[in-house]
Amino acid sequence: MNLIFIIASILLGVGLAMDAFAISIANGISIPDAKCRYVMKVTAVYAFFQFAMPMIGWVMVHEAAKALSAFNKLVPWIALVLLAFLGGRMILEGVRCGKSRADVCSDGGIVKNSNADVCSKAAVSKASETQPAELTGMTLFMQGVATSIDALSTGFTISSYCVKAALVCSVIIAVVTWIMCFIGMRIGAKVGELFSAHAAIVGGVILVIIGIEVFAKDVLL
Repeated sequence: MNLIFIIASILLGVGLAMDAFAISIANGISIPDAKCRYVMKVTAVYAFFQFAMPMIGWVMVHEAAKALSAFNKLVPWIALVLLAFLGGRMILEGVRCGKSRADVCSDGGIVKNSNADVCSKAAVSKASETQPAELTGMTLFMQGVATSIDALSTGFTISSYCVKAALVCSVIIAVVTWIMCFIGMRIGAKVGELFSAHAAIVGGVILVIIGIEVFAKDVLL
């Protein structure tokens, strides 16, 4: 292991983390008020999967190369289904959330403030109950798999590495992923503040677009 190895691993990590980075932006948009500790936990999940998938691929190359080759054809389909499902659910939640806010604000809780009609504090309190919840464990798991499953094929790339080198490479990929995803969620949070009530819908649309992009890149192109 030398400087070239480290640089190559970092570049590989950047390439593999792009989908996770984009999804992190979408998550930041849908949860703009996420605390730093929560952001670290969410992005750590993506980093773990980006570490695990290349190592699983490395093992499979040495133990079951034919099986990995056959499974590799299913990767874009799995990513498309998972991301389309997650994105569609976020869009539906965003639409329902928007309707709930409209209902609350029309429920007699209107006050005049600086030439604008706004919901009263009591109404806003009710509306906050309809805000999109934090990402569930299952949602995080599905996002982690969807964004890292193509990293299985990285096992072919690092198949000539010894166990130690493969581990170090995977750790570097994970660290790069964590940093990129953390920045992505912070960027998304800033964008989410601009989109306000439509944040969940925008985030869901982004997930669907990413799924289509992954599918088109691996199947259609």
